[in-house]
Amino acid sequence: MSLLEVREVNHSYHSKKLFKWKDQSNRALIDISFSIEEGTCLGLLGTSGAGKSTLGKVVLGIQRPQQGQVLFQGYNIYNTDKHTQRNIRRNLQVVFQDSYSSVNPHMTAERIISEPLDNYEKLTLNEKRKTIISLLERVGLSEKDLNKYPHQFSGGQLQRINIARAISLKPKLIILDESVSSLDMVTQRLILELLRELKDDFGLSYLFITHNIKAAFSISDSLGVLEKGELIEFYDRKDQFFSSENPVVKQMRDSILVEHPRFRHFRPRKGQPL
Repeated sequence: MSLLEVREVNHSYHSKKLFKWKDQSNRALIDISFSIEEGTCLGLLGTSGAGKSTLGKVVLGIQRPQQGQVLFQGYNIYNTDKHTQRNIRRNLQVVFQDSYSSVNPHMTAERIISEPLDNYEKLTLNEKRKTIISLLERVGLSEKDLNKYPHQFSGGQLQRINIARAISLKPKLIILDESVSSLDMVTQRLILELLRELKDDFGLSYLFITHNIKAAFSISDSLGVLEKGELIEFYDRKDQFFSSENPVVKQMRDSILVEHPRFRHFRPRKGQPL
């Protein structure tokens, strides 16, 4: 049984014009199906407007699809009892793109990380503090950061706190929704390296939603390409991305830039890694 299974999900948004609903709806997701196995990372690539954010909301249980099913550990997340729903919420966490808007600016790092622990664990104050310190250290921060507020951290440091919060309950699956896109290139590498280490250490699974091909390739085991609401390509092995003849994928490959501007005339050859 797959950890996460998305089955033929369809979703549309209706738009208004001149105070009347238009007959034609905007199809955000069209017959989306895929699965994620335990301990693996699926990279979901797509440009702006491809439907990535909508799909992320559907998987998280925020946006109920009009058709289809989302199964987590065999349970339909939109049709289950309260006890199972609570267990799903515990084991399904998320790290968003904007690290600052993901936290309460009036909370310290300690309080931010403690939120899920307060909701799901029964720890003494001393046990909770030790757990939070351990989580901070695991993501590259330290005890001295406990009482700092979000504005006192860099974007990369605050994203580490969001990651610490996400792993605090040792979930089965973390949705990474453009989680490194707002960071500079050096910080991106460090966060991706941290995510790879945590995946191995905690046996985590990821759904890595991004437009960044290099980031997706560095962390993913398998890849999917979303275009105009459709999953147009799915690769069990990420290297298959470089041999695809799909015109959309070809265009994505052609858009890859190497890191230093003087080499930006270079394009990877078919089958060549980034």
